[in-house]
Amino acid sequence: MSEFRAQLKAGIRTGIRKGWSSFVWICKIIIPVSFVAALIQWSGWLGQIDFLLQPLMNVINLPAAAALPIIVAMTVSFYAGIAIMVVVPFTIEQITLIALFTTIAHMLIAEGIVQHKSGLNVIKATLVRIGAAVLSVFVISQFFAETSQSISLPASLATQTAFIEVLKSWALDTLRLCGRVFVIIMLVMMVLHASESLGWTRYLVKFFRPLMKILGLPDKAAMMWVTGAGFGLLYGSAVIMEEAKRGTLTKEELEHVQISLGVNHSIVEETGLFLALGVNPLWLLMPRFVAAMIAVHALRGIQYLRRKVLPR
Repeated sequence: MSEFRAQLKAGIRTGIRKGWSSFVWICKIIIPVSFVAALIQWSGWLGQIDFLLQPLMNVINLPAAAALPIIVAMTVSFYAGIAIMVVVPFTIEQITLIALFTTIAHMLIAEGIVQHKSGLNVIKATLVRIGAAVLSVFVISQFFAETSQSISLPASLATQTAFIEVLKSWALDTLRLCGRVFVIIMLVMMVLHASESLGWTRYLVKFFRPLMKILGLPDKAAMMWVTGAGFGLLYGSAVIMEEAKRGTLTKEELEHVQISLGVNHSIVEETGLFLALGVNPLWLLMPRFVAAMIAVHALRGIQYLRRKVLPR
């Protein structure tokens, strides 16, 4: 029993130390990126450039108004994109398609930096997520009727907000986000390192081994994948980056895991948020899982052919 307690305490102490270090690092990303994004949103530029996404909206069978929450979610905040969706009179089918797009491709700058630090080039990560979002929404839109009918934006979205109010809102939202990140990172890191100290992580790897095979990922990536899929790229960044630094995964394997997580992460919180808006969770969970699986296996196939055609 004394040995058990000693191992548990050692694991928790290690988790706290590494959790705090990771929290400080992620805040250095969140604060400046979110501030610049808030300034861009306040400037009104986002509303003026939504016409650039109109051709894309036509391809994925969504109205022009859908471009605004999508742009905001991709650049400013996933939660800000949801806030716009709530006040615009979209149909439930349109909300479902926008939700699918934004759950795959959101907060591309901040999360892209995390993925870049964890084994996947930020440009490749961004292109894969946007491509997966477009293809997934296009396919799922075929199951719905009349999702491209036009929507009028409420006048309230076009009004200019005082800068001081924007600053207050940004500060509060950032404080809440950093608070959530702190709590989740510290808890996850303490549990992770306590489990490692006690030798429990091997059971997690064994339990998720069949799922890893389906997704085209190595067994030893189970901890990274479970953390990212469950908590997200920001909340799970500490574990994701630490697992990447261990050196147990090759460069190709890290790319496979990051591509899978880029398409399919934070499935608990994000699905729950849209569930509150009346979206059927199956339309969010299954397409993302399938898209992640296809993306990884496609990359593995390309890498295999490259090795055959261009042997070293």
